[in-house]
Amino acid sequence: MTRFSFASGLVCLLAASSAFAQMTTGRLRVLHASPDAPGVDILVDGAKVIENLPYREYTEYLALPAGRHEIRVNVTGTSTTVLNAAPTVEAGRDYTAIAVGFAGKAPALDLMLLVDDNTLPMGNQIKVRVVHAAASAPGVDVYVTTPFETLDGKTAALSNVSFKVASGYLAVPPAMYQARVAVAGTKTIAIDSQRLVTWSGIIRTIVAVDKRDGGAPFDFVILPDRN
Repeated sequence: MTRFSFASGLVCLLAASSAFAQMTTGRLRVLHASPDAPGVDILVDGAKVIENLPYREYTEYLALPAGRHEIRVNVTGTSTTVLNAAPTVEAGRDYTAIAVGFAGKAPALDLMLLVDDNTLPMGNQIKVRVVHAAASAPGVDVYVTTPFETLDGKTAALSNVSFKVASGYLAVPPAMYQARVAVAGTKTIAIDSQRLVTWSGIIRTIVAVDKRDGGAPFDFVILPDRN
């Protein structure tokens, strides 16, 4: 006779609950990439969920019920809204919202909403996506090589990526890499990752950003989509 144990029943219940949650919720994270904006609070449907998020910092994924939601970005500790949006979240999908542009000048503050693909890459590869969120930078080319390899004769992995544009995911074998971002059509380096260590199955989003208050030297933020 099959015996029912509390432990096995609890495991089944948790698994069923997790599966149900995935069918009814999506996930959203937020990156603060507006160089002249102060720390911000994030409100979802009127409720504060993130407090005092500083420039170049990001949240973890937050579970949200499927459907349309009001997202407001307020100056920390105030009711002053600097950005609002009303994205629709689909069940089982992951999203990244990036606040880009300037609070006090052009290009104006805006919200990029990206759909993330956190499915495991095939064949033990890694997946990498690049986002141009540096409001002061022109269009750029992105080169990916082994560390410190010369760019002479190299073809860009991504060409002429404009502000507020995100690439698709690039699938590459796990290895030691160096990513360099150059002004489009040149080998003039604007951002240099130095050594990037990768391992099988990881997924990363690399976001190009301004220095604080805007302009060069430019830098990047690496978002861990999946470890």
